[in-house]
Amino acid sequence: MPAKKATKLLISPEVLVPRLGEQLIKVGLLTEEQLEKALKYQRLRAAEGRPSLLGEAIIEMGFIDRATLDSAITEQIIHLRAALEDANRNLEYRVQQRTSELEEALRKLSEINQLKANFIANVSHELRTPLTHIRGYLELLSTESLGVMNDEQKKAVDVSLRAAGRLQNLIDDLILFSLAARGEMTLVLRPVDLNQVVSSVLERAQLRADEHQITLTVELDPALPPVQADVEKLNWVLSQLFDNAIKFTQAGGKVHLSAKLENDKMLNIAIIDTGIGIPPERMKEIFEPFHQLDGSTTRRFGGTGLGLALVRQIVEAHGSLISVESKVNKGTTVSFPLLVAKNVSMPS
Repeated sequence: MPAKKATKLLISPEVLVPRLGEQLIKVGLLTEEQLEKALKYQRLRAAEGRPSLLGEAIIEMGFIDRATLDSAITEQIIHLRAALEDANRNLEYRVQQRTSELEEALRKLSEINQLKANFIANVSHELRTPLTHIRGYLELLSTESLGVMNDEQKKAVDVSLRAAGRLQNLIDDLILFSLAARGEMTLVLRPVDLNQVVSSVLERAQLRADEHQITLTVELDPALPPVQADVEKLNWVLSQLFDNAIKFTQAGGKVHLSAKLENDKMLNIAIIDTGIGIPPERMKEIFEPFHQLDGSTTRRFGGTGLGLALVRQIVEAHGSLISVESKVNKGTTVSFPLLVAKNVSMPS
């Protein structure tokens, strides 16, 4: 059998008008009975392989002449175009209004963040003065400058000194955070000997590791070239990462630091622990300031939740990015690259 030829409908303005029959009834050019007959005729034509538009069927049945139909279709197209233009204007207005609302919300949020940073800075500075007095008198007591103490008194003073030291660190963190939040954190970049920084950090971290029965190890080539960094900020970052790794590693676990040259321009630092790990769905939360993954009143681990937030800000201020890989009950690796200092010759 010969293949049937595909039948094409002529392109007509009618295709631009939805629900033409209903519109013709609405303007009084067609009755509902006439529309039903025209639709039936249209279906018969389609069954015979001679499909037609509804308008053609209406003309062929003599219900409306061509000029009247074209006029009705043109009028409907004009109405549709006007409605579309109104909708576009309304949409544009709503977009502008919403944009304005979002800009205002962003402005208010910026003001709130600024107020928060100022408040934190002011409170932190106010706390420093009485804490300095407290630590001063505790140190006088500890050295027995104010009189001889018995063993129990010495023990109490030592505990108080350690607590005052932790409070001092928290206040320093708050001040650093407020400076970063206000965009006032400055870096003094210069060539830094990573071996010296790690040695200093490791000495402090070792005491805490011993208390928690955790093994600290370091993989550091003595011939590593200097990196371009702020030595105080880098020292703080590594101290925080060590403290964090020790805090979340069980007794008998390990914390390892490695520093390796990626190429002649980049050096990668990584701190690896065998701790409790971080669930994948909560990975983004670890960099939120004042946030703890365990927010319950009975949480096991202390801290303000500022450590990693500040670590990321400082690392990014160095033009670097911090990376975190973790598996629950397996451990966590935190790493970031630093630029090798320019115009500094590498040790032979």
